[in-house]
Amino acid sequence: MAELEPVLVVIPTYNEKDNITPIITRLHAALPKAHVLVVDDGSPDGTGEIVDKLAAADERVHVMHRTEKAGLGAAYVAGFGWALERDYNVIVEMDADGSHAPEDLPRVIDALHDSDLAIGSRYVPGGKTVNWPKRRWMLSKMANVYSRMWLGAKVNDMTAGFRAFRRPVLEKLKLHNVASAGYCFQIDLTWRTLESGFTISEVPITFTEREIGVSKMDGAIVREALWRVFKWGVRVRGNQIKSVVKGGKSS
Repeated sequence: MAELEPVLVVIPTYNEKDNITPIITRLHAALPKAHVLVVDDGSPDGTGEIVDKLAAADERVHVMHRTEKAGLGAAYVAGFGWALERDYNVIVEMDADGSHAPEDLPRVIDALHDSDLAIGSRYVPGGKTVNWPKRRWMLSKMANVYSRMWLGAKVNDMTAGFRAFRRPVLEKLKLHNVASAGYCFQIDLTWRTLESGFTISEVPITFTEREIGVSKMDGAIVREALWRVFKWGVRVRGNQIKSVVKGGKSS
């Protein structure tokens, strides 16, 4: 287990004042040694100030204040950069709204003994969603089918936002080139991880719809994902065709 420590859990926030303290408390109950970095995009509800007080009282808690709401992807890239400047061997993504149970973290991290990226998956045997509107569930399932079809990736939950990376993965990925702003960021990093030759495992989790606050999902986020996955898929097909043509000329 030593090679999987120290652990940093990166939690992006925007208006999560009612959720952030309980989620950090649960996280430290599940993983007492883990550090937390809250990346707050200038929440007007005072989320950042709440975390400032938590950080002042607990050396395991850190906060990054950003001045604008720049999207999920940008928040994670900033958090990953912060982690790589320090000595963390495992970097975790987790939502602030309680949809990802911190109690599942030990199992997700333990999967890194056999892989480079461990994904907390809703769509493998044992995984499930709770209290999710049928429309959201269908949208999520279709997004994953669409992504697997275009990219040829054998990952059941490419859009999952509950995941743990070994440090070398994030060191190798060109994070400064990641332009995906919304939930497409998760597909983007999954695909980059596979293209870079790293291994991925999926751990069944229960995803529970938030009870407090408002979901950040909207139509623009969905359109971004559809368009970017389509472009990546075209590139994949083009490379496959080039490989076949080159092979034919060589024979």
